[in-house]
Amino acid sequence: EIAEVLANEAISAFDLSQDLMIRARLLKVSELEHILLVTMHHIASDGWSMGILVNEFSQLYSAYAQGQQVSLAPLTIQYGDYAHWQREYLQGDVLEQQLDYWQNQLADLPVVHSLPLDHARPAVQDFSGDVYASSLDKSDVASLTALCQSHGATLFMGLHAAFSVLLSRYSNEQDIVVGTPVANREQSEVAELIGFFVNTLVLRSDLSGSPSFHDLLGQSKRCLLDAYGHQQVPFEQIVDRLQPERSLSHSPLFQVMLSLQNNEQGSLSLPGLDLSMLESSGQTAKFDLTLNIAEEAGGLGLYWEFNTAVFKGETIARMAEHFAVLLSALLQSPERDVFSHELVTCREREQLLESSQDMERLTPSQHCLHELFEAQAARHPEKTALVYESSRLSYDELNRRANQLARYLTAQGVKPDTLVGLCVERSLETVIGVLAILKAGGAYVPLDPANPQSRLAYMLEDSGVQTVLTSKAVLAQLPLLADKALCLDDDAIQAELSGMSEQDLAVSSLGLTSSHLAYVIYTSGSTGQPKGVLVQHNNVTRLLDTSQAHFDFSEGDVWTLFHSYAFDFSVWEIWGALAYGGRLVVVPYWVSRSSGDFYQLLVQEKVTVLNQTPSAFNLLIAEDGRRDESLALRYVIFGGEALNFTQLKPWVARHGDNTPELVNMYGITETTVHVTYRRIREADLTQGRGASLIGKPLADLDILLLNEKQMLVPDGIGGEMYVSGHGVSRGYLNREGLSAERFVHVPGQGTKCFYRTGDLARRLEGGELEYLGRIDHQVKVRGFRIELGEIEHALADHSDVQEALVLAQEKGENNNQLVAYLVAGDSEREAGTLIEEIKEHIREVLPEYMVPSAYMVLEALPLTANGKVDVKALPEPDMALSRAEYIAPESETEQALCAIWQQ
Repeated sequence: EIAEVLANEAISAFDLSQDLMIRARLLKVSELEHILLVTMHHIASDGWSMGILVNEFSQLYSAYAQGQQVSLAPLTIQYGDYAHWQREYLQGDVLEQQLDYWQNQLADLPVVHSLPLDHARPAVQDFSGDVYASSLDKSDVASLTALCQSHGATLFMGLHAAFSVLLSRYSNEQDIVVGTPVANREQSEVAELIGFFVNTLVLRSDLSGSPSFHDLLGQSKRCLLDAYGHQQVPFEQIVDRLQPERSLSHSPLFQVMLSLQNNEQGSLSLPGLDLSMLESSGQTAKFDLTLNIAEEAGGLGLYWEFNTAVFKGETIARMAEHFAVLLSALLQSPERDVFSHELVTCREREQLLESSQDMERLTPSQHCLHELFEAQAARHPEKTALVYESSRLSYDELNRRANQLARYLTAQGVKPDTLVGLCVERSLETVIGVLAILKAGGAYVPLDPANPQSRLAYMLEDSGVQTVLTSKAVLAQLPLLADKALCLDDDAIQAELSGMSEQDLAVSSLGLTSSHLAYVIYTSGSTGQPKGVLVQHNNVTRLLDTSQAHFDFSEGDVWTLFHSYAFDFSVWEIWGALAYGGRLVVVPYWVSRSSGDFYQLLVQEKVTVLNQTPSAFNLLIAEDGRRDESLALRYVIFGGEALNFTQLKPWVARHGDNTPELVNMYGITETTVHVTYRRIREADLTQGRGASLIGKPLADLDILLLNEKQMLVPDGIGGEMYVSGHGVSRGYLNREGLSAERFVHVPGQGTKCFYRTGDLARRLEGGELEYLGRIDHQVKVRGFRIELGEIEHALADHSDVQEALVLAQEKGENNNQLVAYLVAGDSEREAGTLIEEIKEHIREVLPEYMVPSAYMVLEALPLTANGKVDVKALPEPDMALSRAEYIAPESETEQALCAIWQQ
């Protein structure tokens, strides 16, 4: 009951028009025990005032209790005198000089911090809060004090520098902004006044250029001395001058505060009474995060006041631990780059690294890929292996045809690690060609004829292939293949092939091992030229072995080859079927472009395992809503793009999440198709995250999350994914420099090779990974760092939105705008009406800076040959649809506001 009374008293509002700005309440617990609650409004007092109040109350009470005359020293001035002086002083040149300083100091300030949040920021700021207490021990405080003194700096300057490093490490930002209160009692006359003198200063730290702690301490000293020299101008006037982008979702200029409480707190000693402070937990938070530091007998007490609408208590507890670890490291080596210091605790480090020990005990398969197929062909030769339209091949027929072509290739000089091009339309020959090249000991280089000729020409030259398996139709379309072409449908070639042996080629006779190349797939390059990834047989066979722990693929499964064989998702599709004795249905290109025809194919062939990019599956979801036929699917496996779980809601509403099972797998070509596994449950669809949950790494892979200096990042913080293990490929073809840059060794990890993915993720509770996007494609709009997936999630949550894609489009220098491309459901409303409803919906769940400024409603999002969204094919947004109807000002107030705005 006491706690309830205390809490209610703390949140009871003052009526500024008539209440006194202080109220007191006495609770009688027993005859000998009472509780005195004193509540003051901040408008009338500050932290300094509390010490004065306590001391004066002690004097008054003691004198009254002892029957003595009260003798408080008379005040020479009142608070009103100070207010008058300040108004007189802060005007003209003095005010302009102070405001000019702040305008220069805070130019291009980040609009909002980039600390990783546990909950999406509410559209309207919520002030619910809590406090977590930690401490810094005496030895670290003594070391920090000594370091500060050696630089002629104060303890607070050192704490500010260290706290800035912590915020930078957590947010992956280098422009760090915090607020801090300053007593603002520079005149001795106001030292004994109760009143609101405190002002708020905005402190900005620049951590670019990898500074040392020595450097940063010097920078903090200069920053604070300059700020103290301009502390008189009220914070509110600075806001008025800067005119920052305002939002109801957060405070202006800064959202994180740092405070060192070294005011005289006063001594409360009353005659005849035993006194103790009654501890109360904070229930409000003025900012996202406030670190209040108090000097105590054992060192420094740290009180982390946090907004519970955006942070969890566990996150703040970890942050407090990391601050202690970081400060200790900074003090031990203050000359080192602040980003190269340890942040994780010893316990966390052990937990983050323990998975790599398990991985080392796993041995990859020694078989070549085609040997897995040959074993299935021997086991059930008459079973259908391959389907294309009306044509079908049994395992035995497919094996024999591939063997004949393989023997022809060996006669042409193909041997282990020889690269052989494959440039055919989707057909039976696609798979025959792949098998034959592998059986001959070579590695196939997929050259999809749908690619631009300039790209194909580059890949031909870069790979140096001497032979390209193709067809007469493709050759007529691509004459650049002429001097390398081996047309599989040429009569003369067919005659030669028919005379070749149909028996398997023993790998031992070829000198072929599982460490030889299986394929070289070209992926997009940041330089504009594609780069060839060298993938070995054992990279793929171990993928099949380790992923089977999550699936039960069998000879009864039917797979589709939906994706281009130049996209590594096809590797999983081909071998997922043929290595387990299943049936592979080659999807004609025109069928893959038509959701209706593709759906019909799934029904007709009774497909059980479907692999899809999220963009392609969204089309299938819409088609599924219009069909009554039942599907035979056991698994739907997503890859290739970040998956927005919200978009699966219509599918799960119809099918549930058990049949078929929905699985999200993150992967990249350089680490062999798949890296992680995440089973999707219905509960995930309401998680409210914009990012994609990608689960945990496969058993023979390890993922470390590292910062730019390759230091481990703790749970909850974004870091670049480094992947090691048996799936890491050999490197890039003819790109030794790039290979050395991307395939690296990590300090403290021995000889293990890690692939730097360039992808950001953070590890959540339980070890799951949340994909955050590309490290080199961070989106910022008007100073806000924005996760586009969060907006897409909010849009897709609207009942009439079937699919959503959000892009940041450049509109001049330093001017981006958010554009939303929407695929509507069965809504028959006009696009303009629908967009207005959607804008109203999204404004209810997202802050204004995340609301797109332009919208386009499409029948479907355009896709590339790989099933990903073709961004280049998206139309320019029609701005007329995005503008609200103009309504002229009517009332006097509206007209006045309009006039001000026009000025």
